[in-house]
Amino acid sequence: MAVYTHVDEEALADFLSHYDTGAVVAFKGIAEGVENSNFLLQTENGSYILTLYEKRVKPGDLPFFLGLMSHLAAKGIACPTPIVGDDGEALRELCGRPAALISFLRGLSVVRPTIAHCAGIGRGMAEMHRAVADFTMPRPNALGLAGWHQLADACRDQAEAVRPGLMGLIDDELAYLDKAWPSHLPSGVIHADLFPDNVFFMGERLTGLIDFYFACNDFLAYDLAIVMNAWCFEPDRAFNATKARRLLAGYQAVRPLERDETAALPALARGAALRFLLTRLYDWVNQVEGALVRPKDPGEYVEKLLFHRRIKNPGEYGLN
Repeated sequence: MAVYTHVDEEALADFLSHYDTGAVVAFKGIAEGVENSNFLLQTENGSYILTLYEKRVKPGDLPFFLGLMSHLAAKGIACPTPIVGDDGEALRELCGRPAALISFLRGLSVVRPTIAHCAGIGRGMAEMHRAVADFTMPRPNALGLAGWHQLADACRDQAEAVRPGLMGLIDDELAYLDKAWPSHLPSGVIHADLFPDNVFFMGERLTGLIDFYFACNDFLAYDLAIVMNAWCFEPDRAFNATKARRLLAGYQAVRPLERDETAALPALARGAALRFLLTRLYDWVNQVEGALVRPKDPGEYVEKLLFHRRIKNPGEYGLN
């Protein structure tokens, strides 16, 4: 989440005229994240998230995102629900951007996930994967292997200034993944961005999955690899094998991995690390002046990628 577009009082009042929210009590921007402009809206009738979809989000993808959240909520998955206005529509325009009002979830994201949190997100992600089995709207992954090549080319002239040797590492990894990336694994709709700041807990109980704006069709185990990268490394960037074991055990308690998925996990983990290295690198060298947003250090995912390159077999992640 972030804030790129300013919403004034008059524009907000006109937007909310379509909803029975009651009078506005408080309205403030949310700085976390990198994609859209997000605001916490508090009214007489409750709390909401107002999202303005910025340029990286394609308007044609919005029915997929909103439909997915509605589908998951109907299946009992704790996630934000798009609010429908008096015209029956959840999607409208605000300040020249597509916008939607979304339900507010209670809970807190964790800064330093514990072993119990890792087990919880493993189970929660598997439940989400089960719940989307009958969701029929497709969305290809624009940030898959072909997209990584495009991002690498877009950053090529500036990568060395960020970290010497970085472009060579990226090119070498792309060459490996072009050959090693699996082609036939169980697939479906994945979240593709389940970082700790996109998951809410109350204590050790998972209370919500948020920010579905990278969701797409891809390998289910790739989603697991993304989460392992995001949840199982310590602040000093050391891999915590105990957290990984609990994450994987929590997932498999709901959806056991197939043998081919287990075998592919090291390559999937390398791909997931490269994906976030590249998007962070792109955002780092293309910062938007004046935006209320904190670019994230691509160096974190350089270190994670280097770790995965040393992995010899899935057992090193805690899989038998």
